[in-house]
Amino acid sequence: MDIGIFGATGVIGDETVREAVRRGHRVTAFARDAARFPAERETVDWQVADWLDTDSIAAAIGGLDVVISAVNAGYGVPDTIANAQNFVIGARAMIGALERHPSVRLISIGGAGSLEVAPGLQIIESPDFERSLIEDLQVPLAYEAVVRALREALNLYRQSNRNWTSVSPSALRIPAGGERTGRFRIGTDQILVRPDGTSDISAPDLAIALLDEVEQPRFIQRRFTVGY
Repeated sequence: MDIGIFGATGVIGDETVREAVRRGHRVTAFARDAARFPAERETVDWQVADWLDTDSIAAAIGGLDVVISAVNAGYGVPDTIANAQNFVIGARAMIGALERHPSVRLISIGGAGSLEVAPGLQIIESPDFERSLIEDLQVPLAYEAVVRALREALNLYRQSNRNWTSVSPSALRIPAGGERTGRFRIGTDQILVRPDGTSDISAPDLAIALLDEVEQPRFIQRRFTVGY
């Protein structure tokens, strides 16, 4: 398949590029700044594209089978918080671009905050949410703006008639590295939790789940989650 990956220089994007290449797909990697392109590009076609601009996305994705959006709103937590609304702007731009290329499928990486901890109760609305931001994720309360923006972006996709899938990892932040085990669970709208109460997924295993969904679509116009 011809796969385009936005946010290809980030933690999740980089692992997704590696996994797609490993499986023999033709990969086009997009970043907003050519200075962030790797020195060794191997078989990947690196291009500049702006994930906040409909025209830029539309010009980039023509001829692709699938687009994976693994973008982040900034480099580091303070920058991401300051630019949280970019997730919403980017979702609108992507939907607009997909309207020009209706055959292209989108798989977008979202956040865990809109997953449910109980039927009808999302993480972001739960009594434990603020404590979890500070103690578990070790981010300031202002990070709530990022969580809400990611939820709004998901809702925009749900309201569209495009060929989309959204993926909510089991953690709001995924560190670089991590083990590639190939052993994980797939869920839908409820957060996946280990027996010890933790909820996590490595970037390499998330990339496996993404490419599995590319190759064998199960969640068209739906959200799914990945966790151990």
